[in-house]
This record gives sequence, C-alpha cells and structure tokens, in this order.
Amino acid sequence: MKFFQFLLCLTVSLFILPQAQADELVHFDSAVVKPSPFLERKAKEQGEVPPVPQATPLIGYLTRPQGDGPFPAVVLMHGCGGIHPHVRDVWPERLVSWGYVTLVVDSFTTRNIENSCKTYLPDRVFDAYGALDFLTKSGFVDASRVALMGFSAGGIATLEATKIEGNEQFMDEKFKAAVAYYPVCAPHESDATVPTLILNGDLDDWSPAERCRQRIANLSGKGPPVELHIYPGARHDFDDEAMTKPKTVFGHVEEYNAAAAEQSIASVQAFLKAYVGK
Repeated sequence: MKFFQFLLCLTVSLFILPQAQADELVHFDSAVVKPSPFLERKAKEQGEVPPVPQATPLIGYLTRPQGDGPFPAVVLMHGCGGIHPHVRDVWPERLVSWGYVTLVVDSFTTRNIENSCKTYLPDRVFDAYGALDFLTKSGFVDASRVALMGFSAGGIATLEATKIEGNEQFMDEKFKAAVAYYPVCAPHESDATVPTLILNGDLDDWSPAERCRQRIANLSGKGPPVELHIYPGARHDFDDEAMTKPKTVFGHVEEYNAAAAEQSIASVQAFLKAYVGK
C-alpha cells in the first residue's frame, strides 16, 4: 500500500513541478532599416522611389517556461560554424530553468550558408533584431527585459548590435543587456548602449583576450557598464562540453574548460538577474 502511495505522490509531483515547454521551430524575418526621412525627401524631389529594404526570412528555435508570462527572454546567436548542440540545446535548457524564454537564431539555413568562418556576415545584427521583434509580439515575453547573447561570431554580432552609433539607433525595440562569449573585440569600438558582459579565455588564439582588454581600456566611462572576465588556461569554446578533447578548427584550438565554464555560467546568471531580472 505504501508503495502505491509513493507512486501516486511521485506522479502528482511530476505534474506539479514546472517543466520547460519543448522547443518549437519558429519563422520570422530579419529586421530592416527603413530609408531616413532625408533620403525619402531627396528621392521624392528627384522623382525617384527610395529603395525598399528586403527582409531575410529566418528560422529559430523557441523554448519557454510553462505559464503565460510575461517572461524575460534571451536571444541566442550561434558561432561561425553554425548551431552547435551547446547553443541549440544546453544553453536554452539552462536559461529556461532560470526562468527565461530563449530563441536560438539560425542565420545560415535560409541563406544556404554552411559557415562564415572565413568572412564576416554583418546581416546577423539584423537577425538579432528580427528575433527581438518576434519575441516582443509573442504575448508571453516582457519586451523591456530581453537580452542578447552570442558565441564567437555570434558574440561579435552581439557587440555590434549594442554599440553606440550602430544599427541599434534605427530599431524601435532595444535589448536590455548583452552577453558575448569569446568574441573578437574591436579595440577602438565606441561605447556600449546596454550593460555588457564579455567572457574570454586567456589562451584563446581565435578571439584574443587582449583585444577585449583594449576595448575596455578605450571606453569613455560615460556609457553603461562593460564587464570583462578572462579565464586562465581557457581556450575558444571553453563552455562547450563536446570539446572535452581539444579540436583544431580553421587552425584554431577549441577546448572545454570545466572551471572556466562553471565560473562563466555563474557570472551569466548573476549578470542577467541584475540587468534583465528574474
């Protein structure tokens, strides 16, 4: 009898415990920059039609906690090699357990791109804002509490999307915070528009930590806070458990580092809680 009572209690508890809803394939468009009033007026004066910007159809993977919300959210941008499992599955599961909706943006499939490791794809900034626009219209996301988080090339896009004098100024919706894992920093870039967390390994030969140190040193001190965490002994992809054995990709070493991963995850959780809230 006690055994059956135990089973009954276990079954009930499984239904009561909050569960993340399974990820869903969603479709949305990249954001576009509309012609400025000056360009529209100039075209009209010259009897021309201003060019109409074309959005790029995109797909993404949406995961959210149970309930109606509204929830805070995180848009995730993958690296130059495409969507790896730690971005596609591990980070969304982790973030949802913290109470965030997640949307992993696939920048390659609809563009028929295999990778962008030898080139830079500036359109990814607009992908991020297209994802933000999708989330703000979902009905279950708090539009004032959405962070942008990117890995490697996705980290570059994250920093580009949240810099002063960047394309953010042309967007109606804004991100609340930004997290960039092992990006290639632009040392002389302008200030950030939102609180930003940058995470690098000191042995990263793909995304040198020194460039991010220079970026921090060149900030005006008048913008939102930008935190830089550099982990000793850590290489590129240090948070990806699939890289337990070092792997050379395009001449660069990628390797999981348990200590750096654990510390960075704790830093991300604290950072999001402070600036996005949960």
